[in-house]
Amino acid sequence: MRFSTSSLLALYGLLSASVLTVAQPNDTDTDFMSVRENVAKDYESEGDIPTEKYFTESSFHYHYDGRFADQPLPDDQVTPHLSALIQTYLSTMSSIGAETWIMHGTLLSWWWNQKIFPWDNDLDVQISEPTIHFLAEFYNMTEHHFDLPGVNEGRKYVLEINPNYVVRSEKDHLNVIDARWIDTSSGLFIDITAVRKDDARRARGQTEALMCKDRHHYLESQIFPLRDSYFEDVPVKIPYSYTLLLEEEYGPRALTNKNFQGHNFNEDSKLWEHTK
Repeated sequence: MRFSTSSLLALYGLLSASVLTVAQPNDTDTDFMSVRENVAKDYESEGDIPTEKYFTESSFHYHYDGRFADQPLPDDQVTPHLSALIQTYLSTMSSIGAETWIMHGTLLSWWWNQKIFPWDNDLDVQISEPTIHFLAEFYNMTEHHFDLPGVNEGRKYVLEINPNYVVRSEKDHLNVIDARWIDTSSGLFIDITAVRKDDARRARGQTEALMCKDRHHYLESQIFPLRDSYFEDVPVKIPYSYTLLLEEEYGPRALTNKNFQGHNFNEDSKLWEHTK
């Protein structure tokens, strides 16, 4: 699959994201998992708990895939590579109709200014369980080429699915990452985790319970309906109760602390500036 820069721009329009833009759906009591076919389908656990880890990280840094690099990027190149990484991922998922949304530290960086933290070197997204089955069946190990501004011959990205995604148990602690979107030019990647129905909690009466293999637990109404916004200047989906989820994971101070990792948040420029 090949995308040129112009096709990527046309797909998204690349509208300015300098001002926070979040669609506000009406409040509803609808059970989204029950009315949306691509979310509601049940899957049974398959196979025993694996004893080996599928994805491995490089010996020089745990956020790089050592098959594609033997050293980390210079510091000033990390953020541009990550920006292209998330833009190409979101573009590809949109073009093939695969629903995805940002989460964890990536969602926190979105909350501040819709940009990647300048000290970050990883990205996290989530998908529904039916989506991971869809990607595994039709797009596992596919290569996607993008012509990018200032990049000779563009870059190639690979979507790789962990075959252990069919094991739904949290006991599979070696394979909590269900898939990765990998930049073959640098080894940087996006961790992709599937959100599943939490059968154990549902059996105890928590009818909205969701879980990931990385031991994160949610309610349907915290994730769905997904909101529309922008991240790194392209359209993105975010979970419905984003503030609540961020406070639960990082604490309320993470949404107010303007000094972090040697950077200060400038209210005028809306940028994290390195503290001298």
